[in-house]
Amino acid sequence: MRRSYPEITARGAEVVAIGTGDARYARSFATDEDIPFRVLVDDDGAAASAASVRRAGWLALMGPASWPGTRRAWKEGFRIHKAGKRVTQLGATFVIGPGSTVRYEHQASDSSDHAAVQAVLATLPQPA
Repeated sequence: MRRSYPEITARGAEVVAIGTGDARYARSFATDEDIPFRVLVDDDGAAASAASVRRAGWLALMGPASWPGTRRAWKEGFRIHKAGKRVTQLGATFVIGPGSTVRYEHQASDSSDHAAVQAVLATLPQPA
């Protein structure tokens, strides 16, 4: 989402990341990765639970099935920094609004599964 942030905001939307670490970790991550949007923390898992975001088992997280995605992410320049308390927490992407309408939802099936930016952009209005 970082690379597409200007296009997302040009369409009148905003990006907010919610992580599993603490506030110090979130600041460090946002600085190290040059994240232009707000990074919040969900240290106790309340937001993930409310959104029914799944968790992975250890085999799915570290087993051979995860290696191709891990290699792809590494080649694309993505790195894992300090892990939060809930290392088995999978990611999810939601496009919400106007109001409380969920316009798009992607629940990760493993740690390397991310929403396609084009799918997210397809739910947003065209730039003015």
